[in-house]
Amino acid sequence: MRLTFAIALVTSVGIVDSHGGPSTEVRSELRHFIGEGRLADLRWPNFSGDRANVTRFYEAGDFAPAWVSSREPGPQALALIETFEDAAEKGLDPEDYDAGRWKSRLDRLHSAGATSSDVARFDLALTVSALRFASDLHFGRVNPRVFHFDFDVDNGNRDIAGWVRSRLARASNVSAAIPAALTGIEPPFEGYRRAKQALTTYRKLSSGGESGPILTTRRPVKPGDSYPDLTRLATRIQRLGDLPDNSAISETAYSGAVVEGVKHFQARHGLDPDGVIGAATFRALNVPLTQRVRQIELTLERWRWLPHGFTRPTIIVNIPEFELRALDESGHAALQMKVVVGKAYGHQTPVFSAEMTYLIFRPYWDVPDSIARSELLPKAAVDPEYFAKNHYETVPTASGGLRVRQAPGPDNALGGVKFLFPNEYNVYLHGTPAVELFSKSRRDFSHGCIRVEKPEELAAWVLRNKPEWTRERIQEAMNSGYPLRVNLDAPIPVLIVYGTAVVEQDGNIRFFGDIYGSDASLAQTLAADRREWM
Repeated sequence: MRLTFAIALVTSVGIVDSHGGPSTEVRSELRHFIGEGRLADLRWPNFSGDRANVTRFYEAGDFAPAWVSSREPGPQALALIETFEDAAEKGLDPEDYDAGRWKSRLDRLHSAGATSSDVARFDLALTVSALRFASDLHFGRVNPRVFHFDFDVDNGNRDIAGWVRSRLARASNVSAAIPAALTGIEPPFEGYRRAKQALTTYRKLSSGGESGPILTTRRPVKPGDSYPDLTRLATRIQRLGDLPDNSAISETAYSGAVVEGVKHFQARHGLDPDGVIGAATFRALNVPLTQRVRQIELTLERWRWLPHGFTRPTIIVNIPEFELRALDESGHAALQMKVVVGKAYGHQTPVFSAEMTYLIFRPYWDVPDSIARSELLPKAAVDPEYFAKNHYETVPTASGGLRVRQAPGPDNALGGVKFLFPNEYNVYLHGTPAVELFSKSRRDFSHGCIRVEKPEELAAWVLRNKPEWTRERIQEAMNSGYPLRVNLDAPIPVLIVYGTAVVEQDGNIRFFGDIYGSDASLAQTLAADRREWM
């Protein structure tokens, strides 16, 4: 009797038909809103960029509501709303998925005056938010090509609409199934998972409030110096985990455990770990915790841009960290070394992915025309012997002109080996005779290519599946003879990435300067209206 009365009630307002199924009015409202590509209830009302996915989602159910039965949201809907409210844990903005609006929608749905339009609006808002959330979590919120970053953002052309319908809207045992499904579309990288944990840590730190800036001094503070803000300094680095809580702290001099704590802090922030508190260290100490949280969020966004389906160990170069890692089959760093990247002004190293297919020992350096004109020819005009002294020579081109190249040898700009992964930017990894640059904390000195600190070790890792290429043979090939090309049996994925927050395998959270301004550009884009992302 009560069920019959409930059906009669909602039938009278056009929510269900006489059999308890969704009414023609609800289906009609859904078709109308989908056709418009806009729903005023949403924080970002325009979903025209997602309209094809929304249409596919509802076509699979003949345009019946997917989340609501009569006026009652299903357990899948309620679980997903909780997920939206917790989106910050994944580095996403809960309000992009209307986290603050669901309570009022639920209240409206349960009210006596609820209409077919209310049901359709609720259901469609949840579908659009679910599609956005799944897409943002898997692909990232912004297409990296907006920043001229060359990544395959399709990641296998995943059917987001079908996935949301089958894995979320039709999930059983929602408390386990929905979190598991969402975790399954996140980036499969250990570095990403560690960054999410670091985000939780820094959110907790930030929620405790800022403790005020550390007092800066005109002269660097050196170990043994007196420093009037010693207590605040010690408290700051203790809070950040660089100084153990039980450390003995001098009340008069900057010394002992505090110096070691500052060194640890400096190492985590891409600074020379000398214990001297100069201008750069003061700046890093006084960066607000909210900014560190933002750096981690932006790094998580960039992780989502990467191709998810690596089947082989990968080489990753992180530009602002000035570091290269060669990963093993489990995703851990089997080899790590310093690198020199492109100058921040005029010669930035591009962000992209490619595949290494061969390397050349004792390479010639084919000097780009721009470098020959702007740097070499002016020097040769001053010193007629400049080319001969530095082993440059001119050779004819196929078009009948001349190009400049540098012969192999100890002063060749590419060192003893270069690693080739064909790409439109003509960027590659190589050695260098200018090894003194690796001792600097900031290492953007090249014209765009990437100089590696340990070329011999990298060559051994690249050729590890070729037993004939022993360390002795690699050394010989790098230091004598003529250019020698070695093709790889299988290509090696290479990622040139940009992240100013990195979490090491030991849990150390490291931060780096935004040398190319890419963090600032990404933050500005994410702050804009979502319609600008599409």
